[in-house]
This record gives sequence, structure tokens and C-alpha cells, in this order.
Amino acid sequence: MRDYPQHYDVIVVGGGMVGAAVALGLAKNGWSVAVLEPIAPKSFDPERLPDLRISAISVRSVDLLKKLNVWGRVIAMRYAPYRRLETWEWKQAHVSFEAGSISRPELGFMIENSLLKWILWKEIERYANVRIFCPSRLESMQKIEKTWQLTLNTKEKLKTPLVIGADGLHSKVRLWSGIGSTGWQYRQFCLLMIVKTNQPQQDVTWQQFFPDGPRAFLPLWDDWASLVYYHHPKHIQRLQRMSLSDLHHHIHQDFSKKLGKVSIFTTGSFPLIRHHAHSYTQSGLALLGDSAHTIHPLAGQGVNLGYRDVSALLEVLNEARSKGECWYSHQVLLRYQYQRQLDNFLMQNTIDLFYNTFSSTLLPMKLARNLALFAADRAGTLKRKVLEYALGY
Repeated sequence: MRDYPQHYDVIVVGGGMVGAAVALGLAKNGWSVAVLEPIAPKSFDPERLPDLRISAISVRSVDLLKKLNVWGRVIAMRYAPYRRLETWEWKQAHVSFEAGSISRPELGFMIENSLLKWILWKEIERYANVRIFCPSRLESMQKIEKTWQLTLNTKEKLKTPLVIGADGLHSKVRLWSGIGSTGWQYRQFCLLMIVKTNQPQQDVTWQQFFPDGPRAFLPLWDDWASLVYYHHPKHIQRLQRMSLSDLHHHIHQDFSKKLGKVSIFTTGSFPLIRHHAHSYTQSGLALLGDSAHTIHPLAGQGVNLGYRDVSALLEVLNEARSKGECWYSHQVLLRYQYQRQLDNFLMQNTIDLFYNTFSSTLLPMKLARNLALFAADRAGTLKRKVLEYALGY
């Protein structure tokens, strides 16, 4: 067993989809990296049921995964491309976004979170300059002059000039560094269901809006799919207490007839929370992904915003080091914050505007929003620009 040094160029706290991606990107550019993560990903098993947590990976995120040399592994395992996105409340006001309208073969890909994490970890194993401490938890962190000292629950002590917080919504890195955040819990929970359909694999994802929340269909491989049901917390809890047969009957009543017949295999739920860190950086510290911001999952932008963070931070750090700058200084790290903070804030507010607009039960608002959808489907260039913005271009 190698005698690993306890001093690293960068320590990434959190080895999920975002943390593992930034660690891999740094390792590929010659940085020495430590990753702290409490839970190792499960090995890929093609016979296992699809995981509940699915991400709609945009084509821009795919570009990053290709640079990290992991996209080939993804398409060798299991994933589902989607080429069309449909949205409606009233049938007469139906919006459809097509990949062909922006000259692309796909809009994105549905991928299991756990599978993507496992693939990133497998690629990290190829690099001797990165070490994953797992299972491990961060017990404390303190700044001594220009160096952070991190203590793990195993009592190991690690040192670094730069800590990257990728440890999620309840980030210890954000909390212990004194960075505040603003946010709230939405009035909804999200119920996820893994189902089998009576149709072959589909390449369209759709959602229908109701005042109490949308219902969404996410295509997976073969005849598998993920259903997403937004509603008030008490209603979601009531659904989760149902037997699968009763839930099956309820879903067929509540979902669009487009769904057809399905069989439910697994379910799970979580609350919907928005937050935005007041700052993404300090001297020797940067926040990424959910540690810095969370967003309503309505448009599937969470991990894609995280991957935009990763791309920006990698660019800033590599460029600063190549120029001989103090790459962990606040002055340098602010370049990353300037690139990402406003973009994330605008996306959060855009999704919230959409969410609040479709939550109103007032008839004038219903008329206005359906007229807007009707017009959007015929907007030509504007419609294409909206799609490009959502995909990160």
C-alpha cells in the first residue's frame, strides 16, 4: 500500500456527481487531490432495477463528461436519450421542443445518479495523484495562515491551500467557513416512481401542469421510465402509504392518458428546497453545485448547473496556475464566482417564475399562461433561444 502524503493541492469535500467530476478534472491536469466521501457508489449491475434518482444530463454537460473521458463508459452501460420535450396544461396550448430545431441529435440523456458517480470513480482510479477517503466524514476544518487543516472522523489530518465544498445542500464546508445562504422550502414534495410501461423505449420527456403541481414522464432504457409527481407534502405522504396496487390505480387517474398502462416497482419522495449561498468563494475555498445553490427540479437543471460550475472552476484554476498566479487566492477564485453566481441566480428565478405562474388557480392567470404556451410553440427564433438557454448554450 502506498504511503500517501497528507498534504494536497486541493481537497474536495463530497464525492458525488459534481465533486467527483471536479476532482477528476483536476487530476487530469496534474493536481494532487484528496476527495472526502461517506458513501461509496454501488458497482454497476445491469440486472438491478433503475435507481430512483435520475438526472437529465444536457448536451453541454455531456461535453464536460467527454473531456473527462467518462462518456464512453456511460453509453457502454445504460442511459436513455431524449429528443423532444413536451409541456402543456390545456391540450390546446401544447409546446414541443425538438432537438432538430437546434441542429442536434438529442436534447439530453437520462442517467442514474449512482451510475454516473460510479463511472467517475472508476476513472479516478486511473490517477495516482488523487486519493478518495471513503467512508469518511469531515469532523473539523480550520485555517492556519494560508493552509486549511481538515480532520476526518478517522482522526486523519489533511492539509491544503484550497478546499472545494461539493458536499450538498447541508454543506459543512459552507457552514463552517461562515458563508450564509438564502432560501426556502417550496410548498411541495416530489414523489418519484420507477415504472415499466407497455410501450417500447421512448425518446420524449413530457410534463403536464396542474395548480397543485406538474406530473412528468422521464423515459429510461427499454420499457422502463421514471414518473415524477409534485404535490403538497400531506398528499405525497398519503400516496406513499398506499399499497402499490392502490397507488397504481391513483396514478392512472391522475396522469395524462399519454402514459398508457404502467407497473410501479419502487417509490421515494423528497422535499423541494431552494437556496443560494451569499458567496461562492473565500481565500482558499470554493463552493460547487448544491453546496452553493439548489433549484426547483421542474426543468431538471440541478446537476447541469453543477457541471457548469465545474467547467468554470477548472478553467480558472488551470489558467491561474499556468500564469504563475496564486491560484488559491480570493482574487483568483472570484473569477469563478463572477462567471457562475449570476447565471445560477437567473436560472433559479426563471424556474421559480414558471413554477409560480402555473401554481395560480385564478382563471385570468390560467388563460394568460395557456395563451403564453400557445404563442411560445409558434415563436420560431425565440423558442429556439429559450431552448438553447435551458441547455446552457
